[in-house]
Amino acid sequence: MSKLILVANWKNHPSSLEEAKGLLKEMGKKKELYKKLALFIAPPLPYMESVSERAASFSKLAAQDITLVPKGNYTGLVSLDILKSFGARLAILGHSERRAMGETSEEVSQKIKAVLRAGIVPLVCVGENERDKDGDHFEFLRGEIKQSLAGVSKQSTSSLIIAYEPVWVIGKSAKDALLPGDLAQSVIFIKKVLSDIFGRNTADKISIVYGGSVEPTNAGALVKETGVAGFLVGHASLRAKWLEEIANSLISK
Repeated sequence: MSKLILVANWKNHPSSLEEAKGLLKEMGKKKELYKKLALFIAPPLPYMESVSERAASFSKLAAQDITLVPKGNYTGLVSLDILKSFGARLAILGHSERRAMGETSEEVSQKIKAVLRAGIVPLVCVGENERDKDGDHFEFLRGEIKQSLAGVSKQSTSSLIIAYEPVWVIGKSAKDALLPGDLAQSVIFIKKVLSDIFGRNTADKISIVYGGSVEPTNAGALVKETGVAGFLVGHASLRAKWLEEIANSLISK
């Protein structure tokens, strides 16, 4: 993407529709700032219509996951067609919280291909559970990337985004987040793996964003000279002021 990327993953928050509307109202006050970025908001499914209506002037809608089912009747599940009808332009796939519930890289691969066929941008999450001094976590990361992208053609990667989210820092505060030097090292490694899969020219065009305890206090350091093209933000995206400051960090990169 030509613009830097900011994905706000609300997960299962806020706790009420009124709170969600209030957050959107505050974000709307900074719409000129957000227009400078490729901003995506991934709300809980019941809030999708409100986000689609209230944030359309400064952001695009994203889905937190998709359901892989053939055509038919499935109580409680939401199809890709429904997500598209709300205007979903991006789907978060393989998030560590989904993987922790048993989702495999093979399932993520199938979801990526389904999303690409639907014309939706896949944001594919990868990341090691722990970091060791011997560097074995890089082999884990290599395997997860290759398995998740298995069967994805080189021609379909133009809209692919990789989100690097080391599991061991997710949900923590900024002081426990990955250090910029370590992030830069991981980005270089991910680009090497992508080059092995698709070739260097194609790999260079794939955006890599970072997710994992991104807050206003560390966003600036994490985006400078690390090779990331933006952020996947969790808890900080639920505070309008924090998200604004993170957006400013990206703009001033």
